[in-house]
Amino acid sequence: MTALRGELRLNEPMARHTSWRVGGPADRWYRPADSEDLAVFLRSLKPQEPLLWVGLGSNLLVRDGGFRGTVIALSGVMDELTFVPPQSVRAGAGVSCAKLARFCAAHDLMGGEFFAGIPGTLGGALAMNAGAWGGETWRHVLQVVTLDRQGQQQVWAASDYQVSYRTVTGPADRWFVEAELQFSPGEGAAARMKIRHLLGQRSASQPIGLPSCGSVFRNPDEDHAARLIEACGLKGRMQGGAQVSEKHANFIINTGTATAADIESLMCAVQSTVEQQQGVRLRTEVKIVGEAVAEGVV
Repeated sequence: MTALRGELRLNEPMARHTSWRVGGPADRWYRPADSEDLAVFLRSLKPQEPLLWVGLGSNLLVRDGGFRGTVIALSGVMDELTFVPPQSVRAGAGVSCAKLARFCAAHDLMGGEFFAGIPGTLGGALAMNAGAWGGETWRHVLQVVTLDRQGQQQVWAASDYQVSYRTVTGPADRWFVEAELQFSPGEGAAARMKIRHLLGQRSASQPIGLPSCGSVFRNPDEDHAARLIEACGLKGRMQGGAQVSEKHANFIINTGTATAADIESLMCAVQSTVEQQQGVRLRTEVKIVGEAVAEGVV
């Protein structure tokens, strides 16, 4: 067997790898050296091994009991960016969305500015059709490259996937490792100016710099989750060390001592209150994984 070149850790605390700064240990945590190394690693696992792919950990809540399986960590690796003339970009799944936005501007492409507002990697954006400021990831996808458990790569057209708001359905048991995205030709200076403007809006309206996952709930049709939550008077509501942000009601922040259980409990309380008072059942945007700690166990 070809020797692995990546980094393997056992019982790795996921609090180190999620933007909420909470989460119990993963049985195994692997950061591959590159896509070839990742293919070798996947082939070494048992076919039934649970897998969790993590980029910047910004849309993820790992419960306090941890994850019984293997985490594939792409942050800082598989983050190549290539300009494909005249108006496309080939990007690795590990590239941050903010870096992708800047790369587009540097190559005089317009339409990718919204990526600057997505606090994750392209792999995660592809998996959930992430969006911001009216833009959505899959509107720009031409094709994707996936990897399966046998380490085999395959190219798929965007039409091979069914895409809707924050939902992507396609070939099963395959994970995104690369994508080619198309944008519009334009002026880089205009794109950079728009990015600065959008980031200014974000800083003014969101609790940037505090541990959160980004937006917790999906926006209902013709409405906004933040408006519904705020209408219920839930801004500032706390559960342990978790708090509904005073700045943006669709953010839950870790004030410093929160556990994953605190955050999940607060999410459930928000859902219940909004449903009772507004008649709308909010759906979570964040992915919740792992095992809870048994009551009474420290």
